[in-house]
Amino acid sequence: MRVTLAAYQDYKDGIRPAGPGAKELTEFFESVDGTVGQPGAPNVKRSEQEVINLLAKRAGMLHLGQANHCWFLDPSKALCLKLSGRNASDATAPLIGMCDSARCPQATHHADHRPVWASSAQNKKVFIATIGRAQNTEKARLAADLARDERVLSEIDAAAGTGA
Repeated sequence: MRVTLAAYQDYKDGIRPAGPGAKELTEFFESVDGTVGQPGAPNVKRSEQEVINLLAKRAGMLHLGQANHCWFLDPSKALCLKLSGRNASDATAPLIGMCDSARCPQATHHADHRPVWASSAQNKKVFIATIGRAQNTEKARLAADLARDERVLSEIDAAAGTGA
């Protein structure tokens, strides 16, 4: 709940998530904003507790990865389950260790994930520099992975408005 509330507060502060699931999460936060401002029963006080209540179900679906948040709302959309060949209909949680958050429609990247992606990119740069000419296939594979890491970093920076 704390992480979901922090992501919502970032949204309120103009810091958006990045990643394939960012649009859906932002739309959800917009709907929460629209609901919170609506008048309710005469004796109902609009408060932070109302926001917490609206965010609670989404928070229950959140699975934290080292480099992303997985909002596991629809198992049939989970790339990790598709890649594993597992039947999505009986899944209650993602296979977070198999997550390809740059491609999964339920994954988001936030500013606190930036160090993990930056470290991964830096490590790949070091490895690429040490690969000999005879290992062109490995060099090409790492270069593609590095390009993905750099794309994710750019998306995080753009969404957070940091341009770091």
